Amino acid sequence: MILPRSFFNLARLTNNLADAGKRFSRAPVRIRLSQHNKHNKMRSTMGSNSSFSARRTALAMAVALCCAWQSPVFAHGSEAHMVPMDKTLQAFGADVQWDDYAQMFTIAKDGAYVKVKPGAKTAIVNGKTLTLQVPVVMKGKKAFISETFINDVFQSGLDQTFQVEKRPHPLNALTADEIKQAVEIVKGSSDFKPNTRFTQIALAEPEKAKVWDFVLNGTAVDSPRQANITMLDGKHVIESLVDLKDKKILRWDAVKDAHGMVLLDDFATVQQIINESAEFAEVLKKRGITDTKKVITTPLTVGYFDGKDGLKQEDRLLKVVSYLDVGDGNYWAHPIENLVAVVDLEQKKIQKIEEGAVVPVPMTPRPYDGRDRINTPKKPLDIIEPEGKNYTITGDMIHWQNWDFHLSLDSRVGPMISTITYNDNGKKRQIMYQGSLGGMIVPYGDPDVGWYFKAYLDSGDYGMGTLTSPLVRGKDVPSNAVMLNETIADYTGAPMEIPRAIAIFERYAGPEYKHQEMGQPNVSTERRELVIRWVSTVGNYDYIFDWVFHENGTIGIDAGATGIEAVKGVQAKTMHDPTAKDDTRYGTLIDHNIVGTTHQHIYNFRLDMDVDGINNTLVAMDPQVKPNTAGGPRTSTMQINQYAIDTEQQAAQKFDPGTIRLLSNTSKENRMGNPISYQIIPYAGGTHPVATGAKFAPDEWIYHRLSFMDKQLWVTRYHPDEMYPEGKFPNRSTHDTGLGKYSKDNESLNDQDDVVWMTTGTTHVARAEEWPIMPTEWVHTLLKPWNFFDETPTLGRKKDEQK
Repeated sequence: MILPRSFFNLARLTNNLADAGKRFSRAPVRIRLSQHNKHNKMRSTMGSNSSFSARRTALAMAVALCCAWQSPVFAHGSEAHMVPMDKTLQAFGADVQWDDYAQMFTIAKDGAYVKVKPGAKTAIVNGKTLTLQVPVVMKGKKAFISETFINDVFQSGLDQTFQVEKRPHPLNALTADEIKQAVEIVKGSSDFKPNTRFTQIALAEPEKAKVWDFVLNGTAVDSPRQANITMLDGKHVIESLVDLKDKKILRWDAVKDAHGMVLLDDFATVQQIINESAEFAEVLKKRGITDTKKVITTPLTVGYFDGKDGLKQEDRLLKVVSYLDVGDGNYWAHPIENLVAVVDLEQKKIQKIEEGAVVPVPMTPRPYDGRDRINTPKKPLDIIEPEGKNYTITGDMIHWQNWDFHLSLDSRVGPMISTITYNDNGKKRQIMYQGSLGGMIVPYGDPDVGWYFKAYLDSGDYGMGTLTSPLVRGKDVPSNAVMLNETIADYTGAPMEIPRAIAIFERYAGPEYKHQEMGQPNVSTERRELVIRWVSTVGNYDYIFDWVFHENGTIGIDAGATGIEAVKGVQAKTMHDPTAKDDTRYGTLIDHNIVGTTHQHIYNFRLDMDVDGINNTLVAMDPQVKPNTAGGPRTSTMQINQYAIDTEQQAAQKFDPGTIRLLSNTSKENRMGNPISYQIIPYAGGTHPVATGAKFAPDEWIYHRLSFMDKQLWVTRYHPDEMYPEGKFPNRSTHDTGLGKYSKDNESLNDQDDVVWMTTGTTHVARAEEWPIMPTEWVHTLLKPWNFFDETPTLGRKKDEQK
């Protein structure tokens, strides 16, 4: 094969092929990429039952064409074109490993697990034999496959993980085309200004009752597709609602007294302002820093202190703390302490500089990427599913064992798990309408000039979905995980595809139950869990969120914090130095001249529970010791004091792990006559001290603005506009616009459509073992069926009930 010289430019070839879309259907290599991108995979609503990423396909073809080797291998009587296995399959998104012991290649992509030996005429795909048109051949130490290999293997039909969505779910996220359409509609308004930026573009959800009717009964939702759009016109927040079908604006509202989110381009703006400021350069010289290009800025929200910080409430401001890049890949280890620049984003200038005493920048290199380390190599630990997945993905719906739920990514709070049902002996039972991270806060306890304002509302101020971190197979998730791309809008309003945004995998989790009767055979079974994993990187911290579905009806929500601690530069090198006591008043000395400041990670999860129906009641069960009045040698008994918690303000409670809180459907009973319920457990263990409440005095403004962080259980009546525990626009808010406001009217909770807000978290006291990079620290929550079933749900159906 002779190629034009320009074709050897891979980037140009990729673009040429991507532009020639019609040629793909006739090309000998037909690559289906629908399994890799959840929003493109086999969704009938997109006008085609199968679609692919033209650019991804073009890349795979470009690699194949550029590296093609003319071989003497034949297929269908014609000479086959052979291409390098590793480059071709990696461009396709597959993992390729060589098993030297078995003399076999293993190839994993989404739901397909392939084993193939060089020279063999067959491959094993998910445990089943597949005949190859052309075997894998070796040329020296390099493996080659035919250009039809991907099509033969990955379109063989042996991987059944992804299914065609015949009826679109009404909560399907906006597609890239719908995002473009929504932006085009608002830009056509005379009220739209050229420099307007987009905070969020998301589906305007249909009525809850209609969605449940669709899920439970298959009734079509007649509501048109609409989009909610939040914009920033300078410092002014605008909300709009657009009808995508009729292509018109239904609402355009300017939001008073609100500051919008910090957007990604604000980071670049701040860095430029700092680099160009002569005033800031002079301040840096006092600290021995003359090259401002080595100064890395981190723009932070300023909080609210009722004017005591000297800042005007109407200004759009960020406080900027800085670090020095010394070339070790870890600028976080080199804080420029006691120096804060207050930046006005509208005026694009430094409004003022706040300083404390000069502290030398810690200069010792502290790389965390292993560049200065020697690690003992680990032998491979492979997780395989030779017969395929136990779950299927249909559009955005996940089906595993008895569970069914809808999955999407929100640009603010990350994964949204919706319409969760459990198939109980053939009956689809409601458990939750929608669950997600509601919001979170990371407040620090140091009052110094560079720290007192630090209380990061990561989702509400920055948008954690926007900051999604692509997952890495075999490191962030196990090798058997299916990775899903997700599409959201960026600050310009353009659709942005996030690769490997969410992972799904099944795992072994110990015995589900076990009993060994003396002299009898062992009775036990393994526990399987399905995990939905997502990671968001917000500055120095990386947050891992797992939704864990158990076969027995339990749902776990786990939050993990890893990454780099925010540290403070100090004078002390050891705890024997004269300044050590003062330097460590608000933290721990974790390295020479570095203190890890004490802080909290507090998460709130919004859980719109619908336990076997919409109308539920909050019930308390408090174990108590009471006198024995029944006779016998015992003087005391254990009894349960059970009662309903009637109102929203009564429901706001600190969690006592010795008590039980249930969301019950008192109109339905199991076969013993007990109300159908789910137990709410805000703290089910963790690896850091539990955050039993906010570690602030009651007169602190943060305490008044963000009351959700001080109590672990909140329950409110369902209102579709109450979505965030910190309120919709928390940046510089002056009062509680979240759960404090939602519960202020103290509505009744008895036999109502109730929403559970579960707060959990940790108080993070730093230690040396967390530096220079922190092992993941977890906190666990649980939702457990409580008399929801009639018996152990994992026993399976009785034989006489099987059809």
